[in-house]
Amino acid sequence: MCGRYASSRKPEDLVEEFEVDRVDVSAPLEPDYNVAPTKDVYAVFDRVPKQPDDRAKDEARDKQRRLAVLRWGLVPSWAKDPAIGSRLINARVETLAEKPAFRRAFAKRRCLLPADGYYEWYPTEQLTKKNKPLKQPFFIRPVDGDVLAMAGLYEIWRDESVAEDAPNAFLWTATVITTAAEDALGHIHDRMPMLVERGSYAAWLDPAVTAADDLGRLLTPAAPGRLEAYPVATDVNSVSNNGPHLVEPLAVEAGPATLFDA
Repeated sequence: MCGRYASSRKPEDLVEEFEVDRVDVSAPLEPDYNVAPTKDVYAVFDRVPKQPDDRAKDEARDKQRRLAVLRWGLVPSWAKDPAIGSRLINARVETLAEKPAFRRAFAKRRCLLPADGYYEWYPTEQLTKKNKPLKQPFFIRPVDGDVLAMAGLYEIWRDESVAEDAPNAFLWTATVITTAAEDALGHIHDRMPMLVERGSYAAWLDPAVTAADDLGRLLTPAAPGRLEAYPVATDVNSVSNNGPHLVEPLAVEAGPATLFDA
């Protein structure tokens, strides 16, 4: 599962990294070191511009690489209530082509969700006041400090209760695709975000690529050693806390490896 992540890069940095053609960001998001479900997040995706009139219907059109702000938590176009999005923050890669909530988006509406890294919680031997295992948060990021391009899906939900030209008539939402964690990270949690490497950005985002087998070949778990994990302060447990201090390594005498021996 991916339930929290950090995203601090500016739009201009993402434009360069993902070779964006069009920026649909009315106001830049503040750096967020505690991104939680239902928050607004940056997403990168390819769209074919609408035709200005019927005369251009048969003309070849170039797709545009866009950077936009979407809400984290997928709301399928057929949903009756947008609240369903809070339960669809992740999509398991193993069932993308089968689940009704994700099948159509997987075929045509794929995106990248840029992140600095993400958080997972590891249960220790210590117990809470409720006699449950105390969980230690870890921050997981690329070893080289590069951007983490998480594979995602997006949807556009129409609110039928308002006019089509109303500012809030359409809700754009996204979900993070997850996979089984590679061995080193699997000690912390058995799932992790599915990543898309730079050389596969174009193919993954191309709405013309619709075959499940072709798409599946673009998704590969992070190579061993590509990511690093280290413990951070439990301040990240509360979504009300934010700031770069949340991703600072926690000083522990025995070191993180000891946590895995528990």
